[in-house]
Amino acid sequence: MSHPTSSSPAPRLFPPTRWSLVLAATRKDAPESAAALEAICRAYWYPLYAYVRRCGQPPHDAQDLTQEFFCRLLEKRWLDSAAREKGRLRTFLIVSLKYFMNKEWRRAAAQRRGGGHAQVSFDTEFAESRYASDPAALPADQTFDKQWALTLLDLTVNRLRAEFAAAGKSGDFEALKGALMAAHGAIDYAAVSVRLGLNEGAARVAVHRLRKRFREIYREEISQTLSDPADLAGELRHLAAALAGENAPAV
Repeated sequence: MSHPTSSSPAPRLFPPTRWSLVLAATRKDAPESAAALEAICRAYWYPLYAYVRRCGQPPHDAQDLTQEFFCRLLEKRWLDSAAREKGRLRTFLIVSLKYFMNKEWRRAAAQRRGGGHAQVSFDTEFAESRYASDPAALPADQTFDKQWALTLLDLTVNRLRAEFAAAGKSGDFEALKGALMAAHGAIDYAAVSVRLGLNEGAARVAVHRLRKRFREIYREEISQTLSDPADLAGELRHLAAALAGENAPAV
């Protein structure tokens, strides 16, 4: 079985989540500005929505508030300060959302009723389904951190799936992906070998490579939300704590 490895690299499919997109979004007249904001919204809107819901807002108001928040990111040029602060995208977004909720939301809602601005489109049916499926009644800030970490894991899995697809090995990914969720001692290599049509030794190698590549991509995803690479270790620890108790891939 051939698949993406360091010796046979697949295309590196970087998603639209890196800090450079924030910088692009600050250039209001640049053609990439709108696309950059849309990419940030698409990647990271759900943790913010979950935060708003956990603060007690009903679904419709949470939808409106989250949509209006993203619309205001460019309008008020809040992203300019994000570029200057050189910090974590996670921290910038949640601090900006709190400011918006405390200072701007009522005014923005009144302006929207008077004409307003085009809204960012979210799949709120999906959002409510995901929100309702989370049994942990965590405080709002912990909910945000947990959902941020889970979003990064989702982005990582999607990139890994795309790499296998680009190599023409989508079936191999489907056969292997269960190994991402299992502890090292709990992986059924015999079953994996049957699904892949390989001997057990080759299956072990395939699982090892899959998990190694997963860890690499996950670290890249986190790095793309940081302005200083030296913050990576601390952010990994923070997200691991946020995910404590989750049935998530080992990273």
